[in-house]
Amino acid sequence: MLIWLLTFAIYVGSAIYTPGIPGVSEQFGVSSVAATLGLTLFVVGYGLGPMVWSPLSEIPMIGRSPTYVLTLFVFVFFNFPVIYAKNFGMLLAFRFLTGFIGSPALATGAASMGDMWSPVARDYMIGIWGMFAISAPVLGPMLGGFASSAKGWTWTIWQLLWVSAFTFVLLFFLLPETFAPNILARRARRVRRITGNQQYMSESEIEIKEVKPRDVLFESLVRPFQLCFFEPIVFLLNLYISLIYGILYIWFEAFPIVFEEIHGFNPGENGLAFMGILVSTCCITLPGYFYWKYRYQSQHFDANGNIAPEMQMPPACVGCFALPISLFWFGWTGNFESVHWIVPIIASMLFAVGGCLIFNCIFCYLAHAYPKYAASVLAGNDFMRSSFGAGFPLFASAMFHNLGVGWACTLLGCLTVVFIPFPFILLWRGRRIRMASKYARHDI
Repeated sequence: MLIWLLTFAIYVGSAIYTPGIPGVSEQFGVSSVAATLGLTLFVVGYGLGPMVWSPLSEIPMIGRSPTYVLTLFVFVFFNFPVIYAKNFGMLLAFRFLTGFIGSPALATGAASMGDMWSPVARDYMIGIWGMFAISAPVLGPMLGGFASSAKGWTWTIWQLLWVSAFTFVLLFFLLPETFAPNILARRARRVRRITGNQQYMSESEIEIKEVKPRDVLFESLVRPFQLCFFEPIVFLLNLYISLIYGILYIWFEAFPIVFEEIHGFNPGENGLAFMGILVSTCCITLPGYFYWKYRYQSQHFDANGNIAPEMQMPPACVGCFALPISLFWFGWTGNFESVHWIVPIIASMLFAVGGCLIFNCIFCYLAHAYPKYAASVLAGNDFMRSSFGAGFPLFASAMFHNLGVGWACTLLGCLTVVFIPFPFILLWRGRRIRMASKYARHDI
């Protein structure tokens, strides 16, 4: 639960900034596109950060808990320079740094689930973790919309500071270490201190003594990039989830066009328009996904609690069709004032169905297919999707204004159509592809 809350506290920091973009533009005298960099650089930061923090959390002498707690402490205090920024450059620099520093749980969260739960239960925990990861950016515009309208853009960052400070207090007092090698290393260190016998060592301490510093550096900094870009399954799944993530962040720019410019909403009401995605994720998609796992997928686990990673993909085979339908529907109903505003909101609910199913299926697939390198694989996933989430909003406003809402969404919908075969290929031929990998699991 603490990891879920930490994930929410960081992810909400990206989109909570978006309602304040006009205020940032006015205060610092920059264009709206330049002001959007405050969103972009935060997302870039939390995309790059896990490439460093996540592998470090797998070093036995460090572990996960210190990584989470110490980085969150710095994250809280780095929000003050954002609030009191003297110039636009200072604001952008600290938005990037807050994203970078606060990022460990965004990739390592799934690995923490694996530390604590059996393979059967882990999928449910990752599903809930994924729900928090999707819901936080969606709630951001709603929370920030009313605050920026009433008190100005800095109050969106104050809200982020309060949420993250509360989370830090809980983590500091309640978060245990979950990484087994770190727990055993600390236990061995305690035995050495009590007995005075320096020969008591954990397995991980013995192994790390035999490893060269160059190999540790490779494990920590190179392997996430290697798996992300040179492992075909990982690269294609990351590319698919990155496109979905980029479209989600495009909608943070598209919703004001549809609901404020066309339907006359104020910023707070525009934030409420995201409730369709939130309700669909929490009340419809996730319960249905869990029911499928309990009723059908549970039959495919063996006596040791293992399951072929490809058995994670059937829900994604449904979700891949929901995405283009949602985008076409949203584009050609949100484009006209004569169409009631509830219609594009219902369309966005279908996007949440597709996005949530695909997110959870891919997260669970990667965790089962690459258990030894879970943190590195998920760090690469976070890096790639954050790159898309950072870049897409920069051209979103121009694309929607120049092409119109209908054709802009049609273009995005056609991109999602291209990826429809991917879940089916993995379901039918995934094991053969996985057997050709030297990093993926071969014993199931």
